[in-house]
Amino acid sequence: VFNASTAELLSHHQVEIKQEFPKEGWVEQDPMEILDSVYECVEKTCEKLQQLNINITNIRAIGVTNQRETTVVWDKTTGEPLYNAIVWLDLRTQSTVERLLKRVPGNNKTFSKFKTGLPLSTYFSAVKLRWLLDNVEEIRKAVEEGRAMFGTIDSWLIWSLTGGKDGGIHCTDVTNASRTMLFNIHSLEWDPELCKFFDIPMEILPNVRSSSEIYGVMVCFPVFESGALTGVPISGCLGDQSAALVGQMCFQDGQAKNTYGTGCFLLCNTGQKSVFSEHGLITTIAYKMGKDKPAFYALEGSVAIAGAVVRWLRDNLGIAKSSQEVEKLAEEVGTSYGCYFVPAFSGLYAPYWEPSARGIICGLTQFTNKNHIAFAALEAVCFQTREILDAMNKDCGIPLSQLQVDGGMTNNRILMQLQSDILCIPVVKPSMPETTALGAAMAAGAAEGVEVWSLDPGDLTAVTSERFEPQINPEESEYRYARWKKAVMRSMGWETSDGPGNGKLK
Repeated sequence: VFNASTAELLSHHQVEIKQEFPKEGWVEQDPMEILDSVYECVEKTCEKLQQLNINITNIRAIGVTNQRETTVVWDKTTGEPLYNAIVWLDLRTQSTVERLLKRVPGNNKTFSKFKTGLPLSTYFSAVKLRWLLDNVEEIRKAVEEGRAMFGTIDSWLIWSLTGGKDGGIHCTDVTNASRTMLFNIHSLEWDPELCKFFDIPMEILPNVRSSSEIYGVMVCFPVFESGALTGVPISGCLGDQSAALVGQMCFQDGQAKNTYGTGCFLLCNTGQKSVFSEHGLITTIAYKMGKDKPAFYALEGSVAIAGAVVRWLRDNLGIAKSSQEVEKLAEEVGTSYGCYFVPAFSGLYAPYWEPSARGIICGLTQFTNKNHIAFAALEAVCFQTREILDAMNKDCGIPLSQLQVDGGMTNNRILMQLQSDILCIPVVKPSMPETTALGAAMAAGAAEGVEVWSLDPGDLTAVTSERFEPQINPEESEYRYARWKKAVMRSMGWETSDGPGNGKLK
């Protein structure tokens, strides 16, 4: 919860959501658990506000932000999901992608780039939805009987929070729609040709709205004794990376931010024109702040594995009990001692779009220990960001003079210093890390009919921030980066398509 006039964070609550990995390369979440976590966060945050003697009737609008591309299909008559949510990172659709590519002249994976801004990849929702229709009998049946609804997590939440099976609103916003591969980012409508190509029935798709308008109002939930936010309009909706761009106040052409979460996402605002990358970046909708307002576009570089690599060191290798401990291990050595880590657990995203890559750690010697591996993992996050920044500088023609950063991993000071060293430019971090939530709140507060938050440049409050300046010489930085790129080449072409999850020997 934020104060609309000062953008100050008043209260918050968070719950970690379980990821399930039913097979190698598969990543799922339970949509009911996601919904329950939202109920719990609303309830707990409202309790905290009351303890601060802030009246919850002061809450004027609700914004929704979500991990994009994660795909859910549910039954509109029961309100129940028909399968787990397939998470953006999931790789099960690799064979679906290859089958679809065969139908494209010259196997050109960027065939729809000028309509959607995206390459054909396991990453986007259309192929996840195609997989569900091909493999889940219950979903096929629900589609035939007209009971199925498709959505990304924002749609699932808005539909559930505005009444669910009793009149819930089935909608999404342009930023989330632009990540499905079914949406024309110029006409701002679902594209009949693409729906036909993926063989997806258009009647299951949500209505596409702007990022800032009243979609519906919050309905009293059975789980709430208090019905705390009943009747409050839900009036902001942005995919998480767009929300962070807004929360970082990157409203000018050429402003960019990098969010360090599970993955890493660098977005650069390109204004009201869509710029198409020659260097492996994707074109996406940044925001559209009202029904009658223009859409703004962004160039985006996506890295699949950032914070997830720290989680992996913690949960899979057990070399640390917490993310903070990984930072400590790295700090103790201050170098990777020639060890390089390419965390291509889900293939490589931008700028390679290479699903056959897998993670590797190379340059190991008898001297290498867990501290060096921890350092190499943090360094990997920085190198991946550098690759994307290089691509962005080539596409935009104007090198960034500083990088604005946010997201959970930015609390790691070693990582932020390392990032500045590897980019050879200052890294600027706002002191309030919840930038994504702030962006969603701004969109909600600025909506017509709510109007408690002004987005005029003159009214935006300057955020206090911390700067990290480069501390190593550029030659050292270049040398390490060149070695890392050598490691990336070694990670490619590891998997073949009949591979993931079937345990066959190659």
